[in-house]
Amino acid sequence: MLTKLVLLFVGLPLLEIMILVKLGEEIGFWPTLFVVVATGALGATLARAQGLSIWIQIQQELQMGRIPGVKLVDGLLILVGGIVLLTPGLLTDLFGFVLLIPFTRHMFKQWLRQKFEQMTKMGETNITYFIR
Repeated sequence: MLTKLVLLFVGLPLLEIMILVKLGEEIGFWPTLFVVVATGALGATLARAQGLSIWIQIQQELQMGRIPGVKLVDGLLILVGGIVLLTPGLLTDLFGFVLLIPFTRHMFKQWLRQKFEQMTKMGETNITYFIR
């Protein structure tokens, strides 16, 4: 677990910096800066639109008396995608866009479901109840 955290918080930023430096060498500083800012702006616009759409769908589910479980997962993934897009870097932007586009978000949700089912079958999950 510690190795994964080190890779996430040290390795990924170093990889992102390497990619940005290499891109800067290839196309120049200003175009690279434009790419980073443009992906952030496009991502923020897409996150806002997708988030609003999911919010409306959650409201509709609640009005019909249904629990919006799947829509809440969509909303959480959109939130994570939007947050990831705020970090400078091309890999994180790519991951953020994967979470914002409905088709790829659906594929990611299926992958997560399979992962959680595997963890449950292998007994790698713990359920903790907090009672007040």
